Amino acid sequence: MLFRKKIQRFCSYCQNGTAMENEQILCAKKGIVSSDHSCRKFEYNPCKRIPPKMKALDTEKYEDIDFSL
Repeated sequence: MLFRKKIQRFCSYCQNGTAMENEQILCAKKGIVSSDHSCRKFEYNPCKRIPPKMKALDTEKYEDIDFSL
């Protein structure tokens, strides 16, 4: 999911952007912009993308035998 071809072009994922306070991005090309802004100089950086949190496993519906080999 981090390296898929079709990603949303946000400055918060861009190589040229640096995160600031109040969800603003300091762009090397455009200056201070909002985090959902994008421009033609967008270069995707997968290290800046934060993956969504995983759902907790509901162990109530499983028994001990389900977790043994």
